[in-house]
Amino acid sequence: MMSGLHHVTGITADVQANVDFYVGFLGLKLVKRTAGYADSEQLHLIYGDGLGSPGSLLTFLVWEATGRGRTGIGQVLEIALAVPPASIESWLSKALAAGVPFEGPSREFGEPVLRLRDPDGLIVKLVGVALSTPAPLPEGPIRLRGVTVLTDKARETAEFLTVFGYKYAQHTGLTQRMTSETDVVDVRDAPGFVPSVAGAGVPDHVAFRAKDADDIRTLRQALLDHGPTEIHDRKYFLSLYVRDPAGVLMEYATDGPGMTIDEAPDALGRTLFFPPHVAGHTQDIEAMLPQFSMPGEERFPVRKLPFVHRFNRPERPDGTTLVLLHGSGGNEADLMPIARRIAPQATLLGVRGRATEEQINRWFRRFDATTFDQADIQSEAAAFAAFVEDAVINYGIDVTRLSFLGYSNGANFLAAVMQVYPSAVRRAVLLRAVQVLDPLPAEDLSGTLVLMVNGRDSYAPVLADNLRAQGAQVDTRTVPSGHELTAADVAEVADWLGLGYAGQ
Repeated sequence: MMSGLHHVTGITADVQANVDFYVGFLGLKLVKRTAGYADSEQLHLIYGDGLGSPGSLLTFLVWEATGRGRTGIGQVLEIALAVPPASIESWLSKALAAGVPFEGPSREFGEPVLRLRDPDGLIVKLVGVALSTPAPLPEGPIRLRGVTVLTDKARETAEFLTVFGYKYAQHTGLTQRMTSETDVVDVRDAPGFVPSVAGAGVPDHVAFRAKDADDIRTLRQALLDHGPTEIHDRKYFLSLYVRDPAGVLMEYATDGPGMTIDEAPDALGRTLFFPPHVAGHTQDIEAMLPQFSMPGEERFPVRKLPFVHRFNRPERPDGTTLVLLHGSGGNEADLMPIARRIAPQATLLGVRGRATEEQINRWFRRFDATTFDQADIQSEAAAFAAFVEDAVINYGIDVTRLSFLGYSNGANFLAAVMQVYPSAVRRAVLLRAVQVLDPLPAEDLSGTLVLMVNGRDSYAPVLADNLRAQGAQVDTRTVPSGHELTAADVAEVADWLGLGYAGQ
């Protein structure tokens, strides 16, 4: 039976910082970038040796701007990468120079160890041990050395690892070391410790090597009495998912077809791939995925501003910028597909509302479905106006080619911002908007251009009349749909934006 680690998957909240650390600092190779197979609106990055060999792979699910997870029972605590034993001191010097947090060096199980923390707080342990990999990198770690798992069922977890070919080795303190032909799993007994919580900086799962699909089927049969298992075709490998007795998510993944099935070895990691079930929607999904630059490439630096936000830049931007405000329950990426169809060459700036209600994102609080917190609207409007001012300065946005688009709750809020801070928003598209600000301010909206697109049952004459009363030039149009957005909205907004820009 084949044994050893295939890959370890973590979660990151900052894709650019993640790439800078694992490629720029550690020297691993980005061997694959895909839309997620479990969630296609989630970017998935895979790092490894020069060929993306099983046993060298670290993968990350990108949960942009998510909260920090909590390491606890039922989860991987830290990952270990093998480096030449004589290189530990040089890695220490490199960490000091780069400002990477570290602990050590120390010795564990007779091996020199230097602990680092990646930008999300994940512990990456460099272990000095002589190992090999099919395509070693000149400056990077050799391969995976192991993982440490936290469990309150240490004996059961260790026993469960034997189904993947691991054997009992040294036991030190609260840690039982399990070994394969190439690497280790350290089972740390942590009775009474807190359970893990998914989030940035906390690994999602650990995967072990299977030779082929027959190995997958054999193990599944062996685990029939253990509990539920799932088999998934991830294109680059076939895998079985199962949880150990403490709840640690473990995967059994085949070596093939491998990372070179759709890219030549010298082109690994350059192309964004999509799972087959989204074949008709790849452009929409690509617009929603966070973008990043490889170390050494020209990049668009993201500033720390009061609202969570994300840019999507086309290959050939035309100098226009479209700011997007999502509807209830949305996020900064929700409107990017429709906005990309409206304005193919515009830079898109998606923004996330800061109010939450029943775990969904909104732009302001409300007391019930029709009663809105006016103080919160005013406060958030002031914050958003300041955000726009800072974004224009920090990102060098051309205000003469700046437009805003809001949908539903985002459109309601955008109208309120415009009515209170006219200088912040001079050109706006309001999709399915109503008047939420009360009382109406006396600000002058002369020179402000507004397009209101209503559905069959969503016409809001009060808002249109109020905007006109304040001096705005308002164009109202109705599309043959309900509250949902359709291709008719794309056509109307694209037409209006073209006229709006031409008239400047």
